[in-house]
Amino acid sequence: MKFLRVFCFVSIGFFVANSSHAAEKMNVLFIAVDDLNDWISPLGGYNGIKTPNLERLAERGMTFTKAYCAAPACNPSRASLMTGIRPWNSGVYLNPQPWRPAMPDAVLLPKHLSQHGYHSVGAGKIMHGRYDEPESWDDYLKKGSDPKPSQKVLNDPHSRAGGIIWGALDVEDDQMFDYKTASYAIDYLEATHEKPFFLACGIYRPHMPWQVPRKYYDMYPVDQIKTPYLPDGDLKDVPAAGLKMAKPQGDHAKILKTNNWDYAVQGYLASITFADAQVGRVLDALEASEFNDNTVIVLWGDHGWHLGEKEHWRKFALWEEATRVPFFISVPGMTKPGARCDATVDLMSVYPTLCELCDVPLPEKLDGKSVVSLLKDPEADWSQPAITTHGRKNHAIRTDRYRYIQYANGDEELYDHNVDPGEFNNLASEPSMKSTITELQKWLPKENVPDAEFDKNKTKSKKSKKPKAGSKKS
Repeated sequence: MKFLRVFCFVSIGFFVANSSHAAEKMNVLFIAVDDLNDWISPLGGYNGIKTPNLERLAERGMTFTKAYCAAPACNPSRASLMTGIRPWNSGVYLNPQPWRPAMPDAVLLPKHLSQHGYHSVGAGKIMHGRYDEPESWDDYLKKGSDPKPSQKVLNDPHSRAGGIIWGALDVEDDQMFDYKTASYAIDYLEATHEKPFFLACGIYRPHMPWQVPRKYYDMYPVDQIKTPYLPDGDLKDVPAAGLKMAKPQGDHAKILKTNNWDYAVQGYLASITFADAQVGRVLDALEASEFNDNTVIVLWGDHGWHLGEKEHWRKFALWEEATRVPFFISVPGMTKPGARCDATVDLMSVYPTLCELCDVPLPEKLDGKSVVSLLKDPEADWSQPAITTHGRKNHAIRTDRYRYIQYANGDEELYDHNVDPGEFNNLASEPSMKSTITELQKWLPKENVPDAEFDKNKTKSKKSKKPKAGSKKS
């Protein structure tokens, strides 16, 4: 069996039973894409984005148009999805908090499926950083390195602004590790397997640095780039806790000072389209394989990404752009091709949904709810909002109409998406919205467990990087 290569979007294989295969279980193709926001064409976030393969996936199954992450940072988002345990029940709220010491009894999704007859393999970025836990897989190819830009690109003042980094690479796709991740998945799909499988493919781009082959940059001429709309004074009605997350004097100020907004957006778009191409390669392999008609595909993004909205860059916030994610599920024989579901869901649904589709028992502790009822009927009753957590006691409640944010210090924001989809007008102080806020607060967790321990290696690393006396701070 050839090595698998994986990509960060989720794809799940569901088997349509017939007279000769009544006892067979669905396979799962699980694709995760890192830092992918709602700019993709099936969600309409950026006019002119080129994501034809995500369109193919949308045409094959169901697009969840209002899907949200459990946490707007890689580690807590992935840890919660893969264990089924929310941040406020685990204490894993931020990136440098190892999830396993905080959840010693948790069983990762691939391990759970392996314990019930599946062969679980993966490649690329599924968990965060050093917290991979390859022992929870039957086989796993960790993420490797990518080529570096030329010195000319690195020296170009339009290739970075502070910590926001991009740049065209003069290499072919096959030199990128995401290509190798996708190839791992392709090799697996081209082989024959005795067990049903869980195949995870973790695509790293569009995570920074947005350094991808030049041909993807050429698809987005910088003079045709459209930057996000940012009204004057948008942060005037944002409370202190929200401003602290936005950090307008950080990344955004550097982007403006260096005249790099267009160039940064170009780099992000190029990285999205490169990631889309790798997804397409995996879909091609599935469609050409013997598993096409009995494989559930799940594709998800771990969180969103701001590119100047609210004068904010990156994730690490509780607004729409940081929390809305791509989420697609295709189940042969169940999902109607091209179906769209507008119910407000979050990624805590992935673990229980896959258990139900794969006909395996649920672990004792899961915080999410299966969306199988919505896969069968996108108009089915669904009254549960999406809940996103960033840091202890900071939560966003997203219903079909409202986004309510409550911060640990009691600060609040409320946005009415029926009239304000850009979240420009904070209604939290309006007397007429008091009863609405009271209803939304019922969804806040009653208890927030203490912070999990922080990674001591990360702490030591930060200390070691302090500048020596007399040196300039970088």
